Amino acid sequence: MRRLHGFALTAFALAAAGLASADETCNSPYMAKLIKGQEDYVYVWTLGVEGLGDGSDKLVTVDVNPKSKSYGKVINSVSTGTRAEAHHMGFTDDRRQLWAGGLSGNNIWVFDIASDPAKPKLVRTVSDLGDKSGFLGPHTYYALPGRMLVQALSNTKDKGGQTGMALYSNQGKFLDAKAMPTTNGGDGYGYDLAVNPKKNVLLSSSFAGYANYMRPLGDLIKDAEAMKNFGSTMVVWDLKALKPQKVLSVPGAPLEIRWSLNPKDNWAITATALGSKLWLVKQDASGDWTAKDVGAIGDPSKIPLPVDISIRRDGKGLWVNTFMDGKTRYFDLSNPEAPKQTYEKATGKQVNMISQSWDGKRVYITSSLLANWDKGGADNEQFIRGFAWNGKELVQKFEVDFNKEKLGRAHHMKLGSKALQAKADGG
Repeated sequence: MRRLHGFALTAFALAAAGLASADETCNSPYMAKLIKGQEDYVYVWTLGVEGLGDGSDKLVTVDVNPKSKSYGKVINSVSTGTRAEAHHMGFTDDRRQLWAGGLSGNNIWVFDIASDPAKPKLVRTVSDLGDKSGFLGPHTYYALPGRMLVQALSNTKDKGGQTGMALYSNQGKFLDAKAMPTTNGGDGYGYDLAVNPKKNVLLSSSFAGYANYMRPLGDLIKDAEAMKNFGSTMVVWDLKALKPQKVLSVPGAPLEIRWSLNPKDNWAITATALGSKLWLVKQDASGDWTAKDVGAIGDPSKIPLPVDISIRRDGKGLWVNTFMDGKTRYFDLSNPEAPKQTYEKATGKQVNMISQSWDGKRVYITSSLLANWDKGGADNEQFIRGFAWNGKELVQKFEVDFNKEKLGRAHHMKLGSKALQAKADGG
């Protein structure tokens, strides 16, 4: 495994919690039916907590239309009947299904959200990821035409960070597997995926394996060898062939990848959990892909721990959530080579995921990282909070307390709309 150097043990340990991809501006470019007006629902993929409600992972639907009588309230919940460290989810290209999974196992739960967007239905469980690929802990679910590309974090052999991607049909049939590169600078780690079809490029980022991210913090920081096992690369892939073309050095565990959606742009941005840095990936004058450190997020020495980012649809701004200080920051990306922070606000005692509407007027924030990494006691807030954004200030409009509602730990979000039911029914 490739080693990371120059960071305090505390930074390593805290970063192992930094798992997060989420909203209308961060979906696959192959996905149809973007919600460009007012969304009606936010689907929240929620970690079960033993002794709280049914104790199982679940998909929770929150009504977020201000004109609704049930605005800001939970209107539906679908339980998986088990606890598997629920983490991320992703739409199929036709937006009829939502694939979701957990990091402690290999099941992928498929929900029908087209028949009734207010009440998703669990219609399929894909359970052969480990058997077919050898990978463990599905993390990112990325829509390709008629297919889903699933990035895992670990493997079934030693539960370390050597991992890869699995390709499925939308019907849940396993098609192929691709290991993350371990030569030419590759460290074998995986995390997020993001595609630029015009350039025939897929970017992947890197984090850590099950042996690290599922361990209690206190145990991990005492294990010097385990603390070396974090990713420090991004990989440029040939999208059509799904073959690695170049490994980029991005020290500090690069997490979410966001391509600018401005047609004139040709770059992506990521944040490193360990280094608290923003990194820009773009082509140079010769057409070669490069990665560049373009700025700090807060004070890296205080380990704010960036965990999720959300890019504006015109590529001119970026939201960043930092878990340790509970802050939400906004960066002006008018010049992506030199991002400038223009706003920050404490939005919780711990914050993780951040999702914004296509028009940029609404922002949603959830609280949980991982069961073994969330803060304890009074700081263990578990919520989704909805905010209005007028370009100058975030104003909270509602909150659902997931502890009080006995739902669990609120993590990943996706947006839903009543209009999608009519479109789905109409073919």
